[in-house]
Amino acid sequence: MDRLRFCIVDVFAEEKYAGNQLAVFRNAKDVHDGEMQRIAKEMNFSETTFVVSGVQQNGGYDVRIFTPMAEVPFAGHPALGTAYVVQQEVMKEPVRAMTLNLGVGPIRITFERSGKLIDTVWMQQKSPVFGQTFDRGHISQVLSVDKRDICDRFPVQEVSTGLPFIVVPMESLDAVKRAKVAKERYFELIKDAQAKAVFIFCPEAYRRENDFNVRMFADYYGVSEDPACGSGVGCLAGYLVKYGYLARDRIDIRVEEGYEIGRPSLLLAKAEDKGEGIEVSVGGRVVMVARGELV
Repeated sequence: MDRLRFCIVDVFAEEKYAGNQLAVFRNAKDVHDGEMQRIAKEMNFSETTFVVSGVQQNGGYDVRIFTPMAEVPFAGHPALGTAYVVQQEVMKEPVRAMTLNLGVGPIRITFERSGKLIDTVWMQQKSPVFGQTFDRGHISQVLSVDKRDICDRFPVQEVSTGLPFIVVPMESLDAVKRAKVAKERYFELIKDAQAKAVFIFCPEAYRRENDFNVRMFADYYGVSEDPACGSGVGCLAGYLVKYGYLARDRIDIRVEEGYEIGRPSLLLAKAEDKGEGIEVSVGGRVVMVARGELV
């Protein structure tokens, strides 16, 4: 087997050493499942991706995504970061778009450029699916906050654009900052739920130019808190449109995440109610950090 080459990138980062870090293995066609899982655990990022087709097959590049604990069918920052690495390190020719074949299906990626440089990478997510709702009192115990800290005008609900989240509307930035997952209650909550991750948000932000602050907790996947969650923000965008949170059926928002854990991130999202479903896109910057080989 050839030595495994990888890149480390920061996704949703306005500068290097911000955002959500990702390791992308570029030539993993001969790596078996167990080895992918062991490598992901050793890398210990929230996700690690493996490009298993060095050339396009079935209309795109086949990619697998692993957390330190399990393989997942879809995740936001791995999709964007992997597409950036494939464009820069594998294709080496400017393109406007590409497709990644993930566990959830094909995901279309587009690139916005400033001259020859990639400025923003965008992905179109699947139309959000809305699942069961949850009692605010129960969720408040999971998050170690008061029931009044959770907004009662909108539901606490499972939402999925490929990876499901329990979306929780909070009343204030202060409430978001105070949230702390009670592990025992969290695992009780997700035992019978499709979603294993809790995604909380509020319409306040640390930076005035941003629209929302969010946090995501997913101990089930080995991620106590994620610094930037593109799939979660996609679910949020769909949720905001479905429930008229901003009193608009078409939104274009700036979302910050990771401030509470020292990895400030910026995620961009667009969503529109098309009648037959809600169309969601999520984007952000990707910054190259390092290249290496696994020996």
